[in-house]
Amino acid sequence: MPVRRRWPELRIVLPFAAVAAALWAFVWLAGEVVDGDTTRFDRHLLLALRSPADPSDPLGPLWFEQIARDVTALGSVAVLTLVTVSVLTYLALAGRRAAALLVGLCVGGGWVVTEILKTIFARPRPDLVPHGTSVFSASFPSSHAAMSAVVYLTLGALLARVEPGRGTKLFLMGGAVALTLLVGVSRVYLAVHWPSDVVAGWTVGAGWAVLCWSVTRALQRRGRVEKDTGGRNGASGEGPPPVVGGG
Repeated sequence: MPVRRRWPELRIVLPFAAVAAALWAFVWLAGEVVDGDTTRFDRHLLLALRSPADPSDPLGPLWFEQIARDVTALGSVAVLTLVTVSVLTYLALAGRRAAALLVGLCVGGGWVVTEILKTIFARPRPDLVPHGTSVFSASFPSSHAAMSAVVYLTLGALLARVEPGRGTKLFLMGGAVALTLLVGVSRVYLAVHWPSDVVAGWTVGAGWAVLCWSVTRALQRRGRVEKDTGGRNGASGEGPPPVVGGG
């Protein structure tokens, strides 16, 4: 008998435990940053990605540095906005207006939370070496890392729920995680963020994404958000999809 049927309460407890763990990790990391306890680690890791002979030069050839800029752009406001608007448009045209509204609120809410945290901590950007790309805001937490987690993990989960195959689900979620990790690493490589900024961004973004998934599942069970129609018996595997919707 599947675990989810024997212990259905785990489907409620585990997501909130994950959110609580992410919140605890962020609070702990923020305290370490404020106390200056991450300074040595941040400096060591950032300089490890630079040429020992010339710290202003990132490791690797020029073409690799350009690839890093291309990758970091995947977490930019412009790219994430284009991706989000495209998905929202698709959901609206597919008649899933409630789902589109919820995705929009999740992404918009994640951005607001990240910007508020940046304003509160107001941590300066790294000044050890020249930046590899232009930056205009505070450093902690990394909004590229946080919003990549929010957008790509949310959309990866959305796509995974309409796929019946386990392998396809793993591929979609693995791709979302890989994109999130690559964007964060590129920020350190380009010296526009301290490593602790990126880890904090991942923590905030992943925690927010899990919270959004939990809310979405709860609303779907109550018929307030359209259930996915993929899979053998619907995406949830709990019977035919109901004829309910948000618009």
